[in-house]
Amino acid sequence: MTTFPVLRDTLQQLPAAYTFIEMDTRGEIVTHAPRVIFVEVTNHCNLFCEMCPRTFISYERAQTLSWENFLRIVEQFPDMQRAVLHGIGEPLINQDLARMIEFLKARGVTVLFNTNATLLNEQWARKLIASGLDELRVSIDGASPEMYAQIRGARLLHKIIENLTRFTKIQNELGARKPRVSIWMTGMRENVHELPALVRLAHEVGVREVYMQRMVYYLDHNAAPGLMDAGHALYDDFDTRANDAVRHAEMIARELGITLKASGGTDPRAMLTPNHSDARPWAACLRPWTTAYVTANGNCLPCCISPFATTDYASLQMGNLFEKNFAEFWNADEYRAWRKNLLSDEPPAPCKGCGVHWSL
Repeated sequence: MTTFPVLRDTLQQLPAAYTFIEMDTRGEIVTHAPRVIFVEVTNHCNLFCEMCPRTFISYERAQTLSWENFLRIVEQFPDMQRAVLHGIGEPLINQDLARMIEFLKARGVTVLFNTNATLLNEQWARKLIASGLDELRVSIDGASPEMYAQIRGARLLHKIIENLTRFTKIQNELGARKPRVSIWMTGMRENVHELPALVRLAHEVGVREVYMQRMVYYLDHNAAPGLMDAGHALYDDFDTRANDAVRHAEMIARELGITLKASGGTDPRAMLTPNHSDARPWAACLRPWTTAYVTANGNCLPCCISPFATTDYASLQMGNLFEKNFAEFWNADEYRAWRKNLLSDEPPAPCKGCGVHWSL
């Protein structure tokens, strides 16, 4: 049996919607429909983050997903179990977001999204709680106003703290157990030393979970803009300073009763430490067999990471489900070639960094 050490240890921690397939039986053809669906409800954003391609280039026509097009998307995924309502953009810009969540919850779907929380006012707080949202993930890449502004392009950390404090207060007043609220930091050389302070910040605003997520950057750009190059990632150079910051954050988390984890169902140290025992770590990826990513314009991409990993956006487009039913291209040439190459020694260009320059 083939082993995939990069992912085997964490599969049991991932939602079943990602892990229902047998890794060793994957091929070009998929006999089941995807169960995890990313729906980009808008590609507009109110921030200019230095590690986001949207700040520097427009991949697609500016678009906020209409209610009608939302229905066109979700009706094509009858086996959907998990919906992630974000992409390259800020979901709270879409005024139909709560309605979309309610619709999916009526279908029994687990629903979550990431937000920068700058727009998370009291009205949004009450609507999201009432919608049945399962998880609210808040992206905060610095615990100090200066670091946050350096990475996110705006001095708005105070506003996010105010919004999150109010959200958790309203949630407690209503006795609402959902959504689970968590804070997510993109791990970078610039900000890793602030992870301990971010854990303390979470405690102060009433959030019980903090996650460090992988940084993905352009591999095919000699002079990538902003912070979108290898000089800022931790995975290739997890040094003593980063290790000390993680260790300190873990200690504080234990003291305060905060859960500290990382993307991929693991912990920060494991996520940031390369595993060189697998010659083809990218082959452990399950996304092209379990997951669909649909942009606000209906384009389907192989995963949510890919737009951050290459400048060749055209190569990521598997088809457009506003032009053709998703089922018609789920096993068409583009998807089949992507899966075949992902399992080979020469994966698609955006996949070459997975497990090599950033975690799966």
